[in-house]
Amino acid sequence: MRRSTLLSLKGALLLGAGLSLTVPAFAEAGFLDRMKADVAAATAPGGGTWDGPTTGPKAAKGKTVVFVSLTQNSSGNSDASKGAGEAAQLLGWNFSVIDGKGNSTDSANALQQAIALKPDGIILASVGLESNKAAIDQANAAGIVVVSWHSTDSPGPVAEPKVFVNVSTPPDQIAYLAGEYAVVHGNGMAKAEVISDRQYPIVVTKTEGIEKAIKECDTCQLLSEDNGPFGEVPQRTPSLMNSLLQKFGKDLGYMLTFNDVYFDFAVPAIKAAGIEPGSPPFLISAGDGSESAYQRIRTGQFQIATVPEPAVMHGWQLIDELNRAFNGQPPSGYVTKVHLVTKDNIDADGGDKNRYDPQNGYQGEYKKIWGVN
Repeated sequence: MRRSTLLSLKGALLLGAGLSLTVPAFAEAGFLDRMKADVAAATAPGGGTWDGPTTGPKAAKGKTVVFVSLTQNSSGNSDASKGAGEAAQLLGWNFSVIDGKGNSTDSANALQQAIALKPDGIILASVGLESNKAAIDQANAAGIVVVSWHSTDSPGPVAEPKVFVNVSTPPDQIAYLAGEYAVVHGNGMAKAEVISDRQYPIVVTKTEGIEKAIKECDTCQLLSEDNGPFGEVPQRTPSLMNSLLQKFGKDLGYMLTFNDVYFDFAVPAIKAAGIEPGSPPFLISAGDGSESAYQRIRTGQFQIATVPEPAVMHGWQLIDELNRAFNGQPPSGYVTKVHLVTKDNIDADGGDKNRYDPQNGYQGEYKKIWGVN
């Protein structure tokens, strides 16, 4: 048996055992077999046994939390706020959401509004940390605990500016898996376009992860990377889509980006160009898992996959992390694994309700930790 095949089988076994996807440092022979094994493991059911924390402090009393969202138009931000609101209500905490409306100026103002409310904790959802360092320092100086969701390029505590913990599935793994699926779906012949917005560190990580997978396929082609400002998706995406169709024509095999919302506006432009569903470009998103994305995948409307995050479950985790901070304990250390949604597994793990919501009993597990019913 060839060494590359052994490496592929070893990777599949490790993933099947529940270990995280490891992005290789270099391309190797037999990459397509390895990528197929990664895809097979990532499309397996995400529910089952709870793999998160089972111990922690009982619920603190009478806390106030403000959720500051970059944009509630993103289903990821919206679902994370939904989950956090559910959990906060269960604990009897005061909870509110301030929408940053998709741009850095309004999200910075939203953070200042949150600080002015003098809450016990602030959750930042996709709000950049470096660009808001002074405000986060101000919050910390006021004794406000800051946690975040998708606000930096990796999960875990952030030292500067001080954030108790950033909650996310590792974005490099999410992105690499999306790129792998393009390679696998194209049987090693994918020609791919990437839409990015490099003003956000997490988007830089995702863009580079997608492109890394495409470049590891020596018979694939990375056509180009184009800028699509996240705060201007409705306005900019249709014209960008038309430009790409004109530039690449039938060579535009795959389009990949970091958030499903781009495809809400790309698909109408593709249809207006007279392209029929089932034909390229095939759309793959490295994140979000929106309701519209599920519907497109289910009905074969150009999008063939998304790598969603369990955003509602992450909302519960954010409240658990805040509760640990309020009780003087360290973060839980919990990091969720990558999961790929395609038409073949579209109805699993909450997919019948158009979201990725692992059926692993997380609500009951957190209730046990907090000592509530």
